Amino acid sequence: MKKVLNITNIFFLIFLLIQFLPNQYSNDTYGKNIILFIVVVEGSFLLISLIKKEQAQINTAKDVIAIAYFLIIVWQLLTAKTAFLSEELFPAPGTVIEQFIDDLPKIIEGIRSSLLIILEGYILAVITGIPTGLIAGWNKRLGSSFRHVSQFLGSIPPIVYIPYAIALLPTFRDSSVFVIFAASFWPIVGATMTGVVHIERKIIDSARTLNVGNVSMLFHVMLPAALPQIFIGCNQGLAISFILLTSAEMIGGKTGMGFYIKYYSDFGDFTRIVAGIIVLGIVVSVITFFFNKFQKYLLRWKQ
Repeated sequence: MKKVLNITNIFFLIFLLIQFLPNQYSNDTYGKNIILFIVVVEGSFLLISLIKKEQAQINTAKDVIAIAYFLIIVWQLLTAKTAFLSEELFPAPGTVIEQFIDDLPKIIEGIRSSLLIILEGYILAVITGIPTGLIAGWNKRLGSSFRHVSQFLGSIPPIVYIPYAIALLPTFRDSSVFVIFAASFWPIVGATMTGVVHIERKIIDSARTLNVGNVSMLFHVMLPAALPQIFIGCNQGLAISFILLTSAEMIGGKTGMGFYIKYYSDFGDFTRIVAGIIVLGIVVSVITFFFNKFQKYLLRWKQ
């Protein structure tokens, strides 16, 4: 009984109750969409909470869904139910869901385009940034000079590269990949160098006692030891990458979620703008969630 009576389900009941209030928006004819969406979410949550045994994960899901319900309730009250906010600027939740369904092929294509660009630029930064950071962190003389260079170049906001990248590189896609690479590379390099510097001396000495070669020292000793710090840089690079890609797509893109939002903002289509913003937030959250799962798996030895 305690699993059923919680703040999440209370918010769900409040949401159902406010649906009996009359609509104040003249064009809000899609209220059933948000009701169906919430019912599906609530049903899935109840099913999982009854069969799942890992209480920590259930509590996390419960809190996230409760916050989502609360925001949707406030959104619904301020828009369709009271018209406190302008109907032209703030569409009701049901209207946004209907627009999402109508534009689903465009949205899927935009997500695909954005993720492929992120993947190329980010992976390129990872496979070059980590070895660079390992070498620079290991060699004191090189590391001392390289740290100043990385601090200087890393302090430059990567967004300033966008106009030059668009002007110099043959396609917008190449420009976007370069900007993502530049945004991710320096945080990864800096974090890797920091991780190497803070490795316990006895680990390095033990490896040298065993006559470990230079390559093995870098990738079999230093890399695992510096991995927690490396992931900090990788997380920073990933977050910056999404911000910059969206900015680049809004400046000169012809596809992607940033372009989708910018294109419809030029026409004042706020329903599509809100739909695009929500989709972008969900995509980033999902990618971050799986990235954190991957990080937790690789760092399971720390637990």
